[in-house]
Amino acid sequence: MMKMMKMMVVLVLSCVLSVSADVLHQDIAVTGCSASDGEDMYGLDGEVMWYADFKNKKGVEPVPDFVGITYEEGTYQQAEANQQICRTNLENHRKAFKDFPLESDPPSSPVIYPRDEVELEVKNTLICHVTGFFPAPVKFSWTKNGQKVTEGTSVNVPFVNKDFTFNQFSKLDFTPQQGDIYSCSVTHPALTEPQTRMWDVEKTLPGVGPAVFCGLGLTVGLLGVAAGTFFLIKGNECR
Repeated sequence: MMKMMKMMVVLVLSCVLSVSADVLHQDIAVTGCSASDGEDMYGLDGEVMWYADFKNKKGVEPVPDFVGITYEEGTYQQAEANQQICRTNLENHRKAFKDFPLESDPPSSPVIYPRDEVELEVKNTLICHVTGFFPAPVKFSWTKNGQKVTEGTSVNVPFVNKDFTFNQFSKLDFTPQQGDIYSCSVTHPALTEPQTRMWDVEKTLPGVGPAVFCGLGLTVGLLGVAAGTFFLIKGNECR
């Protein structure tokens, strides 16, 4: 029954396209709505190819131009019309089921990883990912050394999973510097408090730990030699 409720709020259409005798591609079209949010998107092989940006009132094609995928004029207007139909259907279902309690699944613990291998002072991108939540979306927030960061952040549209839950990414453009610590927090109606994951620049640098350890060992060793030499000289002077 609860899975049926999910399908009432999120209408999912998916099919498999045969491009050739050997290659199969999976495409998915999603139209979903709630009292305050809405989504209309098209994806191919796990990648978002087009989605409606209802805030800025336009269609967005995240894929590069050379892919050669274009959409007919009026696609965004159709997406807005789909939202009106979706909200009408949602209201009718609420009345029929006496304002049914909506199932709410919390997101997984956030996972943070860099897009490229980390090098100090070289621009990179941090990616924060959660999955398994319903309804969509989640809200992301980033910090750097305890201070909230908004510049250089972006969030993709929620992508539906096969079990009708969602997954979503947030990205942060940054330049790694020694000692910097970042965090990604996620909030969702199914969570009583935000889920947060920390990410330390130093812990991702190759060989930093052993190098620091060896450096400290060498320093202590040299100090020990210096101290021994000092006392040896003093002992000879006292004779």
